[in-house]
Amino acid sequence: MSSQLKPGTSNACNITALSLACEVNDVLRDISPRWKMQVLHKVASGTKQFSTLKHAFPSLSDQILGKRLSELVNDKLVDKIILKEKAPKSIHYMITDKGLELLKIIDDLHKWGLKYFSA
Repeated sequence: MSSQLKPGTSNACNITALSLACEVNDVLRDISPRWKMQVLHKVASGTKQFSTLKHAFPSLSDQILGKRLSELVNDKLVDKIILKEKAPKSIHYMITDKGLELLKIIDDLHKWGLKYFSA
C-alpha cells in the first residue's frame, strides 16, 4: 500500500468494509498506487536500469520511482538483477511471468474501457 492508514479513521473503516464485501478491492489497492502500473509497463518493454526508467518518466521523483520499483519487486512482478561483473555494479529490472500475466489483465481492462467509456 502506498501509505499507512490510521486505525479507527473513516478511511480505515471504509477499506475494511470494502475488503469484506469484495476481495477484488484488495487487488485494486495493491496495484493502484500512482505510477506503479506505468513503471511495470515500461519494464515489460525490456530489461531496464533505474536511469532508463527515470528518463522515461522525467516528472517522477527518484524517491517515488525507487519506492514503486521496490513494491514491484516485493510483489514479485519485477525481478531486480544485480550485475557484479561490471564496475560499478549495475542493477537491472526485468518483468516476471507474474508481471506479464497482470499486464495482460490490465490491457484487457484498457480495451474494455475504450469500448464502453470512450467518448
